[in-house]
Amino acid sequence: MNAKNNKDRVWKSASGLPLQKFYSEDDIPQEQRQRLASDPGMAPFHRGAHPGGYRTKPWRIFQLSGFGKPEDENERIRFLLEQGETGFIMEHDRNTGDHCYNVDHPDVVARREDVGLTGAVMQSVRDIDICMKDLPLETSFGHAGGAVVQHAPFALAGYWTVARHRGIDLARLPGTGQSDFFLTYLGCVTKQQIPTAAGLRFNADIMEFCDKHLPRWVPVSIAGYNGADTGLNAYQELGALFANSVEYLDEIKRRKTMPLENAARACSGVNFRASMDLFEEASKMRAARLMWQQLLERRYGITNPKVANLRIHCVTAGSRMTYQQPLNNIVRGTVMALAAALGGVQSMGVSGYDEALSIPSEHAHQMSVRIQQILQEETNIEAVTDPLGGSFYVETLTAELVERAWEFFDEIQEQGGFLATLDSGWLHERAAENQSEDFRQQESGEQVIIGVTDHKDDISPFEVDGFMGVDDAYDVALERLHEVRRTRYEAGASRALKELETVCRDGSNIMPAMMDALEAEVTLGEIGDIYRSVFGDWATPIQT
Repeated sequence: MNAKNNKDRVWKSASGLPLQKFYSEDDIPQEQRQRLASDPGMAPFHRGAHPGGYRTKPWRIFQLSGFGKPEDENERIRFLLEQGETGFIMEHDRNTGDHCYNVDHPDVVARREDVGLTGAVMQSVRDIDICMKDLPLETSFGHAGGAVVQHAPFALAGYWTVARHRGIDLARLPGTGQSDFFLTYLGCVTKQQIPTAAGLRFNADIMEFCDKHLPRWVPVSIAGYNGADTGLNAYQELGALFANSVEYLDEIKRRKTMPLENAARACSGVNFRASMDLFEEASKMRAARLMWQQLLERRYGITNPKVANLRIHCVTAGSRMTYQQPLNNIVRGTVMALAAALGGVQSMGVSGYDEALSIPSEHAHQMSVRIQQILQEETNIEAVTDPLGGSFYVETLTAELVERAWEFFDEIQEQGGFLATLDSGWLHERAAENQSEDFRQQESGEQVIIGVTDHKDDISPFEVDGFMGVDDAYDVALERLHEVRRTRYEAGASRALKELETVCRDGSNIMPAMMDALEAEVTLGEIGDIYRSVFGDWATPIQT
């Protein structure tokens, strides 16, 4: 879109919100003006989570990492920590993890070349132990993997079992799980997944278990990121994320098994996407903190500031990374990271510049860390909390995102709630509509992507070779699976499996039995078989 055509352009944000030529104080809604009297770190928290902002608490550099064999992932995590990463995220192989399959499952065998491309293959506690070798579990904030609801109990129990074997008191162990609905129920729908009601039960069980045994652990992290990368716009991402949180809080309220404030704290660590509309994305983070405070006070009567202060992890949009002219993605990652930092997030990951080609190479991962370090150390961005606060534009945009997000939240409630919109396909339709409109705008030239729709070149002097992982991940995983079956105490594994099946059927909390199962070296695929036997498969609403 060149300047010559701008006079005819309809200006709007990435979410379709109309944009004026300029903004004045009169554009800010009165209620939003009143909120400006609050300091950062004070309710309603849209101005920042802490009074000192990044002066006192720099955001955590928290990169997603994993591929190949457990030792390959361990090596990459240790590399990132050496480069300055301040937390680590383990990633399990999605071919096995998402479905809870072992590598000898026919569906995995048919795609054996893909095994290890999306995370390390971990089928038992032995594999998890290799992946966690020499990692500073007590001093680093770790993410145990288990992004998928049905995979999370296995991943968490494995991480905690390894920590316990190393003599670490679980009550002192910091970290987070994810156990997200957006990924495999909306974004990357899998062949076999437990029904949503069973997934809700699992997540509530995890919250209860952590309340009793792991007070420093964040049990679930709702990943609005996965909804946004599927097609939800900024205010839909907000509305859907908080509709998801309501499912957890209402379930815990129904169970009466833990204080509701504790439950709110347990699901107040969330995950958003930062994309290329810099001001909308920064405003979205401000809106999220405001909405969480409103939700807790208005719906549940919770005003405790330690609970009402939302914790936000942000990842830059992998879907905006292009395989054409991939070094442009370093700029894109920087812009998106800047938006997240201006919005006041507490931790961040930057997508690798080669993400459209492969899993991140070592150099791409290093650059993702360096982008964040440059922002933290060279820009003075840490000096002032909420540097956009008071901007006529940003305050108006923040208020409008809040208003539209609550409208979308209400639409979800009218459909029967967040899980119901997944079961019916209603949320999939909203995401697909936005994806179609996005593609249309690119085709028509309304949306410009440098190197893709405009400024394309035929010869690129800077070629990037995507990193495709390792060749032996499947073979090593199969050998280790056979070794576990051959050498474990079979009677103990059989007892643990029977107990796990009993618990799945009788409705008891799954996590104590899952811990016993990992201790007994039960494998991922054996656990998945129990799930399929007890719960059956989710009836996907997607037409094929």
